[in-house]
Amino acid sequence: MNLKILLPFKIFAEKTSVSRIVAETGEGAFGLLPHRLDCVAALTPGILVFETEAEGEVFIAVDEGILVKTGTDVRISVRNAIGGTDLSQLRAAVDQQFMDLDEQEKHIRSVLGKLESGFIRRFAGFRHG
Repeated sequence: MNLKILLPFKIFAEKTSVSRIVAETGEGAFGLLPHRLDCVAALTPGILVFETEAEGEVFIAVDEGILVKTGTDVRISVRNAIGGTDLSQLRAAVDQQFMDLDEQEKHIRSVLGKLESGFIRRFAGFRHG
């Protein structure tokens, strides 16, 4: 698979020959293999894992975002990402930087999530109706 991790202001990482990806969603972690069907997933703050033959397992702390798999291309767009080799430091970064939201931001994200899901439901109904 071809993996591209996008931040709002730059491309964080671009990898080819990725053999597997593990990402975290609100429903738990899930894995992607090259022949999995195309999908879209909302990511929660957590540790993204991918593997290549050249680098082995790579761990990246990611903020919330979205993952889109189309064919062999996987695009992950997140608000922030931190690379590193120490898994405990990456987990601490997720807890400190990405999970520590104030109440107002939590409320705003909740409202936006409801708006987005309502829009998607109406759009799907419009498309199939």
